Amino acid sequence: MELVLPVCAALFAALSNAAATVLQRRAALTVPQSAGFRPGLVLDLLRRPVWLAGILAVIAAGVGQAVALATGPLSLVQPLFVLELPLALLIASLAARHRLPGMQWLAVAAVVGGLGVALFAASPAGNRTHVPADRWAPALAGCAVAAAALAAAGLRRPPGRARAGALGAATAICYALTAALMKSAVHVLQEDGLGAFLTDWQTYAFGAAGVCALLLLEHAMQGGPLIASQPALTLGDAGVSLLLGTALYEEHLRAGWWLAPQVLGVAVVVAGVVGLARSGVRTG
Repeated sequence: MELVLPVCAALFAALSNAAATVLQRRAALTVPQSAGFRPGLVLDLLRRPVWLAGILAVIAAGVGQAVALATGPLSLVQPLFVLELPLALLIASLAARHRLPGMQWLAVAAVVGGLGVALFAASPAGNRTHVPADRWAPALAGCAVAAAALAAAGLRRPPGRARAGALGAATAICYALTAALMKSAVHVLQEDGLGAFLTDWQTYAFGAAGVCALLLLEHAMQGGPLIASQPALTLGDAGVSLLLGTALYEEHLRAGWWLAPQVLGVAVVVAGVVGLARSGVRTG
């Protein structure tokens, strides 16, 4: 029962993020393509009501994510965000009044079912609240280098799937790091109050990482189709979050014979995501 709140909060956040992704994608398609990284893109998007609606959905997702991270392990909460992909495609199809064919419904079922099997078998446990600085330093450096390399590689490519995929992967790293930092900051708020929260370095670090994620996401949405950026974003977020959860917060997954259903579940999720990515769903 102790996992009901973090699971429900994470599912709410995933739904809100999926809606935000569709709204931001539609807004991004209304502004001129940029050849490189352009911070002014956000200023252009601010004049689009649909983008502002997407930002409100992002804020709602952030609240749900904060509640989930405050009450559950990172390695449980973030993998649930894999559901953003099927949810985003379902929302987009409803908005476009486009019915999903049977094979796409099968892929959606594979993502949902595979994720359920993998998480049940893994049974993520542990909810450490304090992470020493000597663990944060390599995690921050590694995530920064990887995200910068992927962003640079994506921006060198012309608009298309390769560009969107690379930028989506860079966004995933920033999202996972944002979640890891947010988890620590939220626990400071819970234990020591608002004053400590406002003076804690993790508060400003997760804010900075979140801004980087937002900028990268907008360029990923503009850089190519959603079916290229969203799989990289959702699978990358889950994978990096698992690594950060075990490395920073000492969270544990079940081992032994439980590894077999975990691997099977992950394989089914990947197959479902690839199926959705190859299906050519119209998302904007």
